[in-house]
Amino acid sequence: MDPTDLAALMTGGLDERMGMEVLEVSPERTRGRMPVAGNTQPFGLWHGGASCVMAESLASIAAASAVGRGGQAFGVDLNATHHAPVRSGWVTGEARAIRIGGTLGTWEVVLTDDAGERVCTARVTCALKRPKP
Repeated sequence: MDPTDLAALMTGGLDERMGMEVLEVSPERTRGRMPVAGNTQPFGLWHGGASCVMAESLASIAAASAVGRGGQAFGVDLNATHHAPVRSGWVTGEARAIRIGGTLGTWEVVLTDDAGERVCTARVTCALKRPKP
């Protein structure tokens, strides 16, 4: 699945409202970015919930790529550790597969700021429903 195909599927969802851009898609590695502006908590810092949305979205996109057309993928577990605040710019995320099995896949998602500093580390497990032959 290429980012252009994916963009068509993402219209109207939370990712679009938060300004997420998908940069690269594969089952093993999916990358994207999201602006800090508009995704902050009341004190002007990047919202921890935005980190969770971004992590789950990137892992789910990678999972959807793993099952292919006609399959389904959705998050079943998410854990996130927030490391540092961000006040402006963009947060970039990369989901790397830890294991892609028959019915479950797990991705580590690392989010960084514009300076390359780690903002959040998350682990996301997705259910994988492959299309029937």
